[in-house]
Amino acid sequence: MAQAALNRLGNLSAVLAVGTFTVSQCLFNVDGGERVVMFDSLRGGVRDKVIGEGTHFMIPIVQRPITMDVRTKAREIPSMTGTKDLQMVSIKLRVLWRPIIEQLPRLYRELGTDYDERVLPSIGNEVLKAVVAQYNAEELLSKRAEVSERIKREIMKRASHFHLTLDDVAITHLTFGREFMKAIEAKQVASQEAERQQWVVKRAEQERQAVVTRAEGEAEAAAIITQAMEKTGSAIVEVRRIDAAKEIAGKLANSRNVVYLPSMGGGAGSDGGGSSGGGGSLLLGIDTK
Repeated sequence: MAQAALNRLGNLSAVLAVGTFTVSQCLFNVDGGERVVMFDSLRGGVRDKVIGEGTHFMIPIVQRPITMDVRTKAREIPSMTGTKDLQMVSIKLRVLWRPIIEQLPRLYRELGTDYDERVLPSIGNEVLKAVVAQYNAEELLSKRAEVSERIKREIMKRASHFHLTLDDVAITHLTFGREFMKAIEAKQVASQEAERQQWVVKRAEQERQAVVTRAEGEAEAAAIITQAMEKTGSAIVEVRRIDAAKEIAGKLANSRNVVYLPSMGGGAGSDGGGSSGGGGSLLLGIDTK
């Protein structure tokens, strides 16, 4: 009796174990940010239906779920290409991409699960070389936003052929060759030298105009003096002489090193009667150091 119960319990345990294993093999989970493409060996391979998140049923051995990530990912695409004026430029492009969910079965049939490694580098280099070749080196710097927008438009068009969509495309790195950098430096130096020469020319022109203006003023002053002398004779010369004497006297009066010596020959002249102007007053500059 006990032996029969143990046998039944063992059989039940075996059935439960087989049932649990079978159920576990018949169920699969799809996590967030993922989708599943089902491969069915009895119905012609990959099915067209895309299975979303959650727990789903499948037939073991006959069906095989293929999990594919549909989250947005970032990828950097480097490229060395030439510009319109034959300058070599190193450029890096950052793209945010993700697969088109509705096209996952077709994407898996054509490219497999490593589609990003096959598609993005090739179309990225192709678009970069095609777009950069239409601009000069200087235009890549001055029109960077336009170039980036054009690259984005072209690469999104090419990616749609491979069932991919791009959320953002941006140029993150742009470096020119050593020869071009030397040419840029030489051009900057030449531009600065040209600006300096223009400044020198403007300064010389201003100085010339100042000399001309000064000469015209002196000529007008001379003409005015000549006219005044013609009208008043030598009176204006006497006025100028008196003004000059006043100025000299004022300067001598403020100087501490000037000594006045009165004339000592006035009496002798009057006594002798024959020597006029025998002596004069003296102003002596004495060094006090």
